[in-house]
Amino acid sequence: MRLTRRHVLKAAGVSLALPVLEATAPARAAEKADVPRRMVCICTPLGLRTEFFFPTKAGKDYEATPYLDTLKEFRDDFTVISGLAHVGVDSGHDSMFSYLTSAQHPERRVGFRNSISVDQLAAEHLGDRTRFPSMALAGEGLSLSWTRSGALVPSECWPASTFAKLFIDGKKDDVEAQVRRLRDGQSVLDTVGDQAKKVAGAVGAADKEKLDEYFSSVRELEKRLAKAEEWSKKPKPKVDAKQPQNIMNAGDVLGRTRLLFDLTHLALQTDSTRFITILLGGASTVPPIPGVSLDHHNLSHHGQDPDKLKQLSIVESETFKLLANLLGKLKSCKEDGATVLDRTMVMYGSNMSSGNSHSCKNLPIVLAGGGFKHGSHLAFDQKNGPPMANLFVSMLQRLGLEVDKFGTSKGTLTGLNAVG
Repeated sequence: MRLTRRHVLKAAGVSLALPVLEATAPARAAEKADVPRRMVCICTPLGLRTEFFFPTKAGKDYEATPYLDTLKEFRDDFTVISGLAHVGVDSGHDSMFSYLTSAQHPERRVGFRNSISVDQLAAEHLGDRTRFPSMALAGEGLSLSWTRSGALVPSECWPASTFAKLFIDGKKDDVEAQVRRLRDGQSVLDTVGDQAKKVAGAVGAADKEKLDEYFSSVRELEKRLAKAEEWSKKPKPKVDAKQPQNIMNAGDVLGRTRLLFDLTHLALQTDSTRFITILLGGASTVPPIPGVSLDHHNLSHHGQDPDKLKQLSIVESETFKLLANLLGKLKSCKEDGATVLDRTMVMYGSNMSSGNSHSCKNLPIVLAGGGFKHGSHLAFDQKNGPPMANLFVSMLQRLGLEVDKFGTSKGTLTGLNAVG
């Protein structure tokens, strides 16, 4: 069985892309050299408890903070960056509009016009190399991605439909039938099972192990999607209380984040897209986490209340655990002698340093993977640090774009160096 670079299993309206396999090496060698470089930009829009995030010491021998300790397995795979801010982005939730664009004064709204986001600029140049030029994912509403004309790129908020977009193809009736089968607990792999067995029998041991891991990831995500579908059909309980945030809500922030991260892993592993933005949600939802009784937005505006701060740290710690899980999955995926994490920049941070003060100074940023020399804390002057757009220039150059300017940048980010 001859495998192509982008071998796809197809049956009954289902299209399931395969990860990069050693068996496709001859086909890839015949193509124009294209080392895939990818970028994932994640924003948690309510800030962080920065005292639990930023180390007190710069350099490689920094002492891990509670949140960074969650990522300790990947310490050599990420860089912590402090002191960054967007020039002319003063404060407030509207700063989210400029998180990936660096457009100035979004808080004024009247007369504000956004500019292109870093992911969309990358997609303009490199997006034609994959089925989807880019993907804008969100836990709820809005998006982080903006076109060159300053228009918001609509987000994919529903994991089930995003999964279908990635893996189900064909006539409308065939697609709808397969979606119904998924809701009934039938896997895409059941439909393409015979082809999957043929592929597995035609590859070596290393490829077979990779396929087994990939197919397991697909099934795991399908089960989570089915569970989310099940919850969405259940009526919410009625309570006689003044705090509706205590009502059980199927769309909890951690559940949505887990699904979005799982979709990201599969999309990158199959090289379906190379540029993904993820706007995390949960602003008005009480996460079903032990010890948490208030919604995320309420907790982020804590007013230094000890109980709210304690609950906030629980929510943020659990989110960092999900980030660690994503990094682990990307690092375990092998691709032409490298890992998907080696070739994927994963930036996680916020448009505000504090949801309580709405400050947009000293933004909490961690950059993982992507082929940079990691393992340190780049600490810049918190009052006069470089523009965050400098980081974007470094990231764009790592993708291979010949750019020396983006938004309010003044160059590349000092201290962030590529491997080789």
